[in-house]
Amino acid sequence: MVLEIADITVLPGTSDEFEAAAREGIRYVADTPGFRTARLSRCIETPGRFVLTVEWDSVEAHTVGFRESENFGRWRSHIGPFLDGTPRVEHFDDVALPGPAGG
Repeated sequence: MVLEIADITVLPGTSDEFEAAAREGIRYVADTPGFRTARLSRCIETPGRFVLTVEWDSVEAHTVGFRESENFGRWRSHIGPFLDGTPRVEHFDDVALPGPAGG
């Protein structure tokens, strides 16, 4: 499993509209082979800042399977009008930790 983290800033005053667009548009992400789950979190301290986390089977499921598909354009057409700059997107692997949470 690979975790994609997208740090997103939206235009001032468009947070609610962005949330609605993300709720509607996430179906295009979820329709991609290798997609596992997604979560959108809104920053408490910085209005207009969001973090989208998506679990994928592999980096390629995101970078090739999704990014090179028509679904990427559909997703961006939903959220694009609200973006304030390009989201910072990176991929992460889990690190095993001792205890109940880490196994």
